[in-house]
Amino acid sequence: MTQTVLANAELVLETEVVRGSVAFRDGVIAAVDQGSAAPPGALDCGGDYLCPGLIELHTDNIERHMRPRPGVTWPAEAAVPANDAELASVGITTVFDALRVGSIPRGTPAEYGKYARETADHTLDHRAKGHLKISHFLHLRAEICSETLVEELAEFTESDRIGIVSLMDHTPGRRQFRDLAKLETYLRGKYGMTGADLEAHYARLRDIRERFGARNEAEAVRRGKALGAALASHDDTTADDVAASAAHGVRMAEFPTTPEAAEACRRHGIAVIAGAPNLLRGGSHFGNAAAAELAERGLLDILSSDYAPSALLSAAVKLGLESGDMAGGVATVTRAPARAAGLNDRGVLKPGARADFTRFHIAGSLPIIRRVWSRGRPV
Repeated sequence: MTQTVLANAELVLETEVVRGSVAFRDGVIAAVDQGSAAPPGALDCGGDYLCPGLIELHTDNIERHMRPRPGVTWPAEAAVPANDAELASVGITTVFDALRVGSIPRGTPAEYGKYARETADHTLDHRAKGHLKISHFLHLRAEICSETLVEELAEFTESDRIGIVSLMDHTPGRRQFRDLAKLETYLRGKYGMTGADLEAHYARLRDIRERFGARNEAEAVRRGKALGAALASHDDTTADDVAASAAHGVRMAEFPTTPEAAEACRRHGIAVIAGAPNLLRGGSHFGNAAAAELAERGLLDILSSDYAPSALLSAAVKLGLESGDMAGGVATVTRAPARAAGLNDRGVLKPGARADFTRFHIAGSLPIIRRVWSRGRPV
């Protein structure tokens, strides 16, 4: 195929930013060169930044497209390409779409039903038909406090592109919900629960955890490994939580809620994922560990947009500007997530890597995206 050259750009490499050009063909980077010259036929980037396409490991943004308002359900078939287009527009070229597996179908005001298999089918079907702009993997969020986790996990096979299985425990009094006052605020706001509703809900979930928790946790670990997925923990709060995660073979910790847990992750060699919205807002909306503090203490490895896709590049650039190390800031949304997820073909600008790029300039402190390429195609 014809070679394309992106020239006169500030290239965000693994450890430095240099003025140069990138040539690619057939969806793969062919050469990376320094210098500001733009050869004939090249696309002159005018000094804009050019970094690898962003890699998002944990976003449940697809759920927002499926439930755009309380009580409104949108077809997954339509939600999948809409989500894909939104992610492409903010510079994300690889996403691990987070889908909850494990339901509580009855007996609680905050009941939640099964949806992962149907959504995965639509995602894989759109991908097979060439409808999607970017690269999609699946991230199964295994809810330990569930009546149906084992059955729902069994519906997935090695052919389903399961990249991550995370262990999530939302039992009242544990992990993120260790502080019941914060949980009460959340449940009253989202579901309008009364005091009596809350007590019944807590009792119901604790009973489910008591009956199914150990079995669910063991099966989530077993199935995750059988599917070839990287294992992740979620909301580790104490050093003991992290030790249990390490014993399972967890490679990344999503949103540890305390600096203590993040420090324990570092000792166990577990990559720490913090929220990009947390960093931009100056703290967690749940009162958990502040991403900025983790970064200052050298305890932040990867950023995730979680519920706000546009936050990903903004947070990485914020880290880069404040630390004086743009390459390091951008690495939290490119190289680091690629390595944690076992993707060795992307996340860096070097020959042989996928031609996934995000071109942006910075207006004040805000990154403005100019163009995005996925496997060499403008999207």
